[in-house]
Amino acid sequence: MSDASPSNAAPDGVDPAELSVAFQPIVDTHARAVYSHEALVRGLNNEPAYHVIQRYSGDRMAAFDAAARAKAIEIAARIGLNTHLNLNFLPSAALDPIVGLNSTIEAANRHGFPLNRIIVEATEGEAIADPAQFAKVVNEYRRAGMRLAIDDFGAGYSGLNLLSEFQPDIVKLDMGLVRGIESHGPRQAIVRAIAQVCVDLGIDFVIEGVETVDEFAWFNDLGANLYQGYLFAKPMFEAMPPFQIPDLS
Repeated sequence: MSDASPSNAAPDGVDPAELSVAFQPIVDTHARAVYSHEALVRGLNNEPAYHVIQRYSGDRMAAFDAAARAKAIEIAARIGLNTHLNLNFLPSAALDPIVGLNSTIEAANRHGFPLNRIIVEATEGEAIADPAQFAKVVNEYRRAGMRLAIDDFGAGYSGLNLLSEFQPDIVKLDMGLVRGIESHGPRQAIVRAIAQVCVDLGIDFVIEGVETVDEFAWFNDLGANLYQGYLFAKPMFEAMPPFQIPDLS
């Protein structure tokens, strides 16, 4: 991204040249293919996200959020990513059409990345602050061709109420519900209920944070097909990592 063009200028002191991303796949085990890659913020030398994010605070976070998404789109286009692309965003940034929707569309157009392959993610906790207003903003993203995923679903107590206000395209189950589920009856009952609601509402259901074959086997028996976690692939810096699907036979 060149500083010669005003549209590429660093917003509010956020320098995109200081940012990079790693990509972690969401695997479709039925199709035995990658459905999407989530872009995870990194430093230029693959430093973890918190090393980068801690440089920004308060009113600079929205600009950082926009710069990180733009950088992810730039790198995805450069490496020839041909799946969907999951981009995290802060609802506070999304509510601002300049640093949220418009900046994402501008970055996608600039790098020739199709808007209909972009999935924007917000956490359940972030989205419930004002669900009605958030739903209106989400519809603007959808009109532009993008899809919405709710991350960490089930981490709080208002998830199902959130779905009554608006329906995301994708729900990503919180890893706290995933961990050790094969031996936890109450958690199994909760997850079955969430999965059935998603089926009834036509929402895709991603199992996030899967680390063991036993966890995968339980969800596979439930009928789930979309997974993200170290069992399938770890994030790879500025590249699409290879993935594996464990044999359950």
